[in-house]
Amino acid sequence: MSSHLIIVDNLKDWKIDFPEVPVISAKHYLSSPEYIATKSLRVINLSRSYRYLSMGYYCSLLAEARQQKILPSVRTITDLSSRAIYSLNVDDLDGIVHRTLLKKVSPPDGDKVELNIFFGQSNHAEFQSLARQIFDIFPCPLIRVEFRLQQKWQITSIRPLNIQAINDDQRSYFCDALLAYVGKRWRTPKTKQATRYDLAILHDPEERLPPSDTTALQKFVRLGKKIGISVDLITKKNYSRLAEYDALFIRETTSINHHTYRFSKKAEAEGMVVIDDPESIVRCTNKVYLAELLQSRKLPTPKSVVLQKDGISTIAETVGFPAVIKIPDGSFSRGIFKAETAAEAEKISQELFKESDLILAQEFLYTEFDWRIGVLNHQPLFACQYFMSKSHWQIIKHGPSGKSVEGNFRAMPVDEAPQAAIELALTATRLIGDGFYGVDIKQRGDMFYVIEVNDNPNVESGVEDTVLGDSLYIMILNEFVRRLDFNKGFQY
Repeated sequence: MSSHLIIVDNLKDWKIDFPEVPVISAKHYLSSPEYIATKSLRVINLSRSYRYLSMGYYCSLLAEARQQKILPSVRTITDLSSRAIYSLNVDDLDGIVHRTLLKKVSPPDGDKVELNIFFGQSNHAEFQSLARQIFDIFPCPLIRVEFRLQQKWQITSIRPLNIQAINDDQRSYFCDALLAYVGKRWRTPKTKQATRYDLAILHDPEERLPPSDTTALQKFVRLGKKIGISVDLITKKNYSRLAEYDALFIRETTSINHHTYRFSKKAEAEGMVVIDDPESIVRCTNKVYLAELLQSRKLPTPKSVVLQKDGISTIAETVGFPAVIKIPDGSFSRGIFKAETAAEAEKISQELFKESDLILAQEFLYTEFDWRIGVLNHQPLFACQYFMSKSHWQIIKHGPSGKSVEGNFRAMPVDEAPQAAIELALTATRLIGDGFYGVDIKQRGDMFYVIEVNDNPNVESGVEDTVLGDSLYIMILNEFVRRLDFNKGFQY
C-alpha cells in the first residue's frame, strides 16, 4: 500500500487533472479493515467539513488511533475553531502578520486581505514566508486566512477550505503544493520551558460532579506549601492570568469544545507543565477513538462496533443484546444508554446521531463494581472499586430532575488489587501518554476488560485518598515538581 493516502467525502471531489495518488472516500476509510492496521500511512484528510463529531473529524481522530500520520490532526481541527488560540503558538504571530502586511502597499480590499494557503504554500510570493509560518502552527491542508487592519494588521479568522472551493485558476497551484508537500517531514511545534514553581488548579465551583471536591482542592493548596509549590485555585475567568503560573492542574471535567481544552492548550504553548495535556484530553474524551485504540493494540475490551447512520442493524451480530450505546464524548455515566432490543437500539441511535456522525455500541457486561486504577507517569497510584448505584446498571444514576445517585466504593492498597488489573491499566495508559489517568476495568472471573481511560480521574477526599491519605496529594504534586525541575535542567 502507498505511504500516502488522500481522503475525500466523495470521489468526485478529486478532479481528473489532480495528481495520481491513492484517493478513497471517508466512509471507506472509516469502515474498511485494510486501513486499521497499517501504521505507516501518511493520511491527508480533505473532507469537506471537520466539524466536531463529523465524518471528517472522525477520519483524523481514528487515524491517530491507528498510529497513522494525519493532516490535519484533531488538535489542529480544534485549534482552528478557537480564535483565542491563534496567537498562542508563537511569541509574536501578530507582530509577524503586521510587519508582513505593511509591506503590501495597496491591499486589494482596503483594510481586509484574504490569503489561501495550500499545504503551506501561497501563490503570492510576498506572502510565502508568512504562509509557511501559519501552516507550521496550524498544519491543515487547505486554509483561508483573513487579515484586517484594526490599528494594526491582525488575523481575524483561519478557516479550513473546502476542496470543492478550488477554482480552475487554483488547480495548478493546488497540484504543485500537494506534490511538494508529500515529500516533506511532518512537523510538530516546540514549547518553551518553565522556570518557576507556581501551580494553578483549574476548577468550577458550580460543577455538580467535579473530579475533586472542595476538601480535596484545599488539601492540594495546603500540602503544596510543604514541597515548595504555591497553589492557587482558578476558574475560567482567569484565562488571561494563566501565563503567570508555571504549571496547570485541571480539576474540572474536560471536553474538546470547552474552556478546559483551551486552558490546556494555552498552558502547553506557554511552556508550562500541564495535566491534563491537550493530547490526553483529545485521546481520552472520545470513546470511539479509545475503542479503536484499544482494539488495534489487542487489549481485552467488551465487543465493540463503531456505528455510522446506516449500520445500526449490525449491533445484533457484532455485540448482541442487551447492548450499551454511547455518545463519543459523554462523562460520569452521561450519554450512555442500554438497549435491550433492536428497536430500542434504533431509537437511541437515531437520537445520538443528531449529535455525532459516529457512535459506539458495546457488549453489555454487568458487574457489581468497576475497578478504577489511578496512574500517574506510568506508575499506579491508587486502586478503587466503584459499585453500581442501587437497582441500576451504572455507577451513577442520573434522574430526570438532574439529581444523581452514586454507588458505594471500596479503596485498597495497590498491591492488594489484582495484579492483572494493574498491568492492564498500565498497558492502556502507555497508549495515551505520561499524564494522570484513571482506567476503568471490569472483572468477570479471572478476565479483565478495559472500559475507558479517563484523562482527569477523581481525587476526592474520603474516597480515592482513603488508603494513602495526604500522601496521595503529595505524590501528585511531586510529579509537578519533578517535571518543573527537569525543565530547569535538574536531574534526579
